[in-house]
Amino acid sequence: MQGRRRLVFAELGEGSVDVQKDAYSLILDAIDAGAYQPGDRLVESELADRFGVSRTPVREALQRLETQGMLSRDGRSLIVASLDHNQLAELYAVRTELEGLAARLAARAATDEEVRVLRGMVEDDRRLIGGDPKALSRANKRFHKQIHLASHNRFLIQQLDLVHRSMALMATTSFAAEGRDELGLAEHDRIIAAIEARDPEAAHAALRLHISKAFETRLRVDAGELRTR
Repeated sequence: MQGRRRLVFAELGEGSVDVQKDAYSLILDAIDAGAYQPGDRLVESELADRFGVSRTPVREALQRLETQGMLSRDGRSLIVASLDHNQLAELYAVRTELEGLAARLAARAATDEEVRVLRGMVEDDRRLIGGDPKALSRANKRFHKQIHLASHNRFLIQQLDLVHRSMALMATTSFAAEGRDELGLAEHDRIIAAIEARDPEAAHAALRLHISKAFETRLRVDAGELRTR
């Protein structure tokens, strides 16, 4: 566990932690990056040492994260929360609606430059097929974030940030399922093709289908029907 955390923090650039960030943002970023995964215990003193901040803001950050459902109690300890089946279904239901709306708005409002960036992401990510699922997961987050920004709707972007924050409570990525990487990127290609064509309804449908397929894959992995890499 400590080895995994050292590796993740090294990838994040542990020696160049943004000291301007508050304890809440630092802990949240660490969870999102996988340094702390569902079931991991968060120790106030360890976090304070890790991030070079005092224990008081860390304590306040942990209380805030617990209130938001990112952390849960295990006796007297705080651990990174996990999602049960019903919570997972609820999260994907909300994500499907919001992501679909973002794609619809992006097809209408994205600048030509934003569309070219999205197309470049799809082309660049092809080199990740068959490789590290975590790398593809990070690329997937960047792709979806770019669509959110291309929607040019600040309130929708805020809500999607909350949804994607909760996605960090899943220990594995659906891209780890055998064959999901190639299929997922093909779905990305259809999404950007619809945005390029300035077809809001096609973009909406393509992104909703993409999220649906990701959810189905996750359920099948959890049920033991699919192997992971």
